Amino acid sequence: MQLLKRKLAIETERLTLRPPVHADFRPWATLRSDSSTYLSPWEPSWAPDHLSRKAFTNRVYWANRSVSAGTALPLFLIRRKDNMLIGAITLDNIRRGPAQAGTLGYWTGEQFARRGYMREAIEASVHHAFTRLDISRVEAACLPENIASRGLLEKTGFKYEGVAQSYLQIDGRWRTHVLYAQLRGDRRGKTAAG
Repeated sequence: MQLLKRKLAIETERLTLRPPVHADFRPWATLRSDSSTYLSPWEPSWAPDHLSRKAFTNRVYWANRSVSAGTALPLFLIRRKDNMLIGAITLDNIRRGPAQAGTLGYWTGEQFARRGYMREAIEASVHHAFTRLDISRVEAACLPENIASRGLLEKTGFKYEGVAQSYLQIDGRWRTHVLYAQLRGDRRGKTAAG
């Protein structure tokens, strides 16, 4: 894994992780649209204009501003062999001062699921957060029944920490989530999800 100096980009074995750009609109909108049934059980409800060019332009603007301000690190997953957009990962809600923490969120298009891409992206993003952003704690949450996401978090070094009642509105209703975290220099060992 290497960090490219000119523009923010994180390279993994098969991926380039980089902020979104305006030229990503069509691939992003197509991937999200094609994967909508797959994604909707796990995500907040989409706004009516979610797939519009205007909404995407606002997303790119927010991404650039957030990276510059150090409040978030939104990255698209680009498969290097064919320059294909396959998903996204965001370290959001970056808190400085005594917390030095951020919250990880991610999604992948249905046709790219369960191929190890998101594992690469999580490992690279967390490493970047710890070594380049001086983050001490990366948090993540998912629905208890999202076995694939829970397994992914555990395989990438996150530890189960508990349950948050009515944590987020997912698919239009308040849902309880299980909470995970990874600490820089984590010495907690394995914990049983429960």
